Amino acid sequence: MYPLVYIARHGETAWNAEARLQGQADTDLNAVGRQQATANGHRLAELIGDPRDFDFVASPMKRTRETMERIRAAMKLDPLAYRTDARLIEVNFGDWQSFTFAELETQSPGAKKSRARDKWNFQPPGEGAESYQMLLERVKPWFDALDRQTVCVTHGGVIRTLFRMVGGVSEDEAANMEVWQHRVLRLRDGRLEWL
Repeated sequence: MYPLVYIARHGETAWNAEARLQGQADTDLNAVGRQQATANGHRLAELIGDPRDFDFVASPMKRTRETMERIRAAMKLDPLAYRTDARLIEVNFGDWQSFTFAELETQSPGAKKSRARDKWNFQPPGEGAESYQMLLERVKPWFDALDRQTVCVTHGGVIRTLFRMVGGVSEDEAANMEVWQHRVLRLRDGRLEWL
């Protein structure tokens, strides 16, 4: 059984707003994303009685680090007193990174359709590219090793894997579900709930 974990996706970036595949490209939050991060920090301050009882861990990417720092500032904590773990980095979209699907269709007609056939297990072309299943295998040891209450800031793909691992949702549902940037996800007693 996992300890209590609050998970926040990073706030919005310009690439999110453009529906551009970010993956492991190191992008910054936009103004909306900064507001989302601060609002999630205020929400966590309401939910967490004593933050000293929690470990704070983020993906090492710029957008997740800034989100964590804004969350901690909103909680009246030292913004920099958290750690990072590379296993929490977003799925790698390989050669598709930085493109919208409209742009990909121009280059490779049928790309979106071929991915949609089995989105969970689809591996884009390019060195280092991952499927969601490969991402799950990367992040599962991190979640399985949790031994104390934690606040985690990560990415949409990682959250999808959590719904598959813990929530037991189907591959198709996990691959296509909405992953909110303005809400906090709580993992408690083996159950996931958006707050």
